[in-house]
Amino acid sequence: MDWARSVSELAEGEVVAIDGKTLRGCHDRANGRGALHMVSAWATENRMVLGQTRTEAHSNEITAIPELLRMLELKGCLVTIDAMGCQKEIARQVVQGDADYLLAVKANQGELHENIKDLFACGERSGWDGMAYSHHDQVSKDHGRLERRECWVITDPEELAYVDPHQRIMAEPGGKVVCAAHGEATASGSTSEQQ
Repeated sequence: MDWARSVSELAEGEVVAIDGKTLRGCHDRANGRGALHMVSAWATENRMVLGQTRTEAHSNEITAIPELLRMLELKGCLVTIDAMGCQKEIARQVVQGDADYLLAVKANQGELHENIKDLFACGERSGWDGMAYSHHDQVSKDHGRLERRECWVITDPEELAYVDPHQRIMAEPGGKVVCAAHGEATASGSTSEQQ
């Protein structure tokens, strides 16, 4: 950790992606040991791992993420975490470290996920009438692949109160926007989508 700090300086607003990965091929079947699972913090601008911690299984990322956050100085950064880490305590810990967070929400956050989907569907149906939002659309073509990415951001406080009525995540300081992203890639006549 000290070496990583000495060779990198995080810029204000730098994105630090926290994610877990299973290291394939490192299991020891003869001794009954499964593959190693690590949770890492990746500084996107510096393109290096700032820190990592081991977890016993994929499901233990929720306990490993706070441990990793305690090891890092993330002041002024934007910390991104996938749906496994969409937890109120993790959001609070990021904010207490003077950083901002971007948490992915998927079906593991039942009501919150459904409310977010409903909110964006309502926005689309109404033509976004009366809703504070922004939209960005990007198209790129490279290596025979056409990609289109769209992102919508809703900042309306009343709409955000609807999304998280029990204040599970959005009540945390920093919980000020909800985003939805859609990606579409076409290559060799085949199109795939991701939301």
